[in-house]
Amino acid sequence: MTDTLEIKVPDIGGFEGVPVVEVLVATGDTVSEGDSLIVLESEKAAMDVPAPQGGKIVKLAVAVGDEVSQGSVLAVIEVASVEGGASSDPAPDTAPDAAPASTPAPSSAPAAPAGGGTERGDAHAQLLVLGSGPGGYAAAFRAADLGLDVVLVERGETVGGVCLNVGCIPSKALLHAAKVITDAEAMAEHGVGFGAPKIDLDTLRGWKEGVVDQLVQGVTGMAKQRKVRVVRGAGTFTGPHMLEVTSSEGTSTVSFDHAIVATGSRPVELPGVPTDDDRVIDSTGALELADVPKRLLVIGGGIIGLEMATVYDALGSKVTIVELASQLVPGADLDLVKPLHDRVAKRYEAIHLDTKVEEVIAQKAGLKVRFSGDVKDATFDRVLVAVGRRPNGADLGLDAAGVQVDERGFVTVDEHLRTNVAHIHAIGDVAGQPMLAHKATAEGHVAAEVIAGEEHAAWDVRAIPSVAYTEPEIAWIGLTETVAKRDGHAYEVASFPWSASGRALAMDASAGKTKLLFDPETKHVLGAGVVGSGAGELVAEVGLAIEMGATVEDIAATVHAHPTLSESVGLAAELAHGTITDLPNRRAARSR
Repeated sequence: MTDTLEIKVPDIGGFEGVPVVEVLVATGDTVSEGDSLIVLESEKAAMDVPAPQGGKIVKLAVAVGDEVSQGSVLAVIEVASVEGGASSDPAPDTAPDAAPASTPAPSSAPAAPAGGGTERGDAHAQLLVLGSGPGGYAAAFRAADLGLDVVLVERGETVGGVCLNVGCIPSKALLHAAKVITDAEAMAEHGVGFGAPKIDLDTLRGWKEGVVDQLVQGVTGMAKQRKVRVVRGAGTFTGPHMLEVTSSEGTSTVSFDHAIVATGSRPVELPGVPTDDDRVIDSTGALELADVPKRLLVIGGGIIGLEMATVYDALGSKVTIVELASQLVPGADLDLVKPLHDRVAKRYEAIHLDTKVEEVIAQKAGLKVRFSGDVKDATFDRVLVAVGRRPNGADLGLDAAGVQVDERGFVTVDEHLRTNVAHIHAIGDVAGQPMLAHKATAEGHVAAEVIAGEEHAAWDVRAIPSVAYTEPEIAWIGLTETVAKRDGHAYEVASFPWSASGRALAMDASAGKTKLLFDPETKHVLGAGVVGSGAGELVAEVGLAIEMGATVEDIAATVHAHPTLSESVGLAAELAHGTITDLPNRRAARSR
């Protein structure tokens, strides 16, 4: 006998309207438990949805380009049932979580006593940290400060991981250069003209690399100061207390009492896009700044793609964006995205939403791209693929240590960042969404404190900020309107337009806005969204308010400097509280 099982979209980190980028099966296919069926794309990561049980696909409910949310039916699978028509272990009605962030780790047999009777490697540490990005080095340094002997293993030539070397930091240097260029252009309308900028790529690249080098030297110096031993090479677990490290100099082993996996993530590659043509680049290639292509196609209208588009547009490229979803920055509230969309629509060559890249054909004259729908074929000098990132949980030998890794490369952890093996922890991108450096850093501190035996150490963060360092910037923290509407979460919103801000007007930034979401009954702050210059800086105050359980009255009663952009947070709170005097006070009018 057989039963049918609906496969639904699992918890995908609060995103709404997530596009389907790949359908890996067809009706009639036989699949095994754990086989990838559908690939979804959020703003920063591609997420596979696996089969929760083996069986036969009898119906596909989605196609490439469709947008789905948590609970949407993706497919129907026919599964075998035991005699009597009922399975002894009923399958869940949804697939496993697409991004296991701080979810309970599966139970396991007790770990071997830390350091007790275990084989010793060429080196031994109380704590081994695999990966030296923002999460890894934060964990290593915090543990060292708490008295632990730490070994930090890094496969790259320098410490700092993707973020410091080929991600967050170099991109912000280039984004600063881009803002200087576009700000100078904008001032021409106000009587200050600078003429066309002269771009010296070698000097610009050297400055960007100098910023990176300074920070790498700082991290390296702090490791030495804390007596953290840095081992170079690619690490592979060979047992629950042993790591093999392979480098150009040979192979060595490190034994450990505890371990933290902090191996980050890597860019997603797209089918149909040649990876052997150096004109096709990912974010790392874009940051190398080899040239300024005349025509640049950016595949992916999320944060990474738009940040790189901001840089190359300012440097002189004609930029085209193609995005499978119906808006730029999928997952962000549309009212925050609108000022950005309005600006880039005037500057970029084209923006194609609800559109898929069908094929990229390498030709001598350029890269010919076929699009879905009625978008005409076009040829570009370079193509940047920025459709998300995958966690680096696979190929680490974690199975030899007994650690469970799902088919996407995520490692499930509990509130103490423990995996199913009690003495091995995981943090950062590999431990689930959101894939953000500051989340990894905070998790690194918690994991180190748990291992060191610090009382009350646990992951209990209420809100994590997201920032798109575009022009204008977009930032949000806590509850968003998109998620609130989807989940039926009661909220009220108060939005302060920057057109009423003296500081914003003086900066030619009147298109911005600051909004607060709060509970209608208790008035506690639930979330915030900002679009405009320095948006990423402004949400920090709201993050503190959420963590402290503050109300809108608390923020409204906080004196903010005038005139500042941060003042807009206080003014949005005054709107919510009914004490605003810089705008018409509708709450006061209702009370009269």
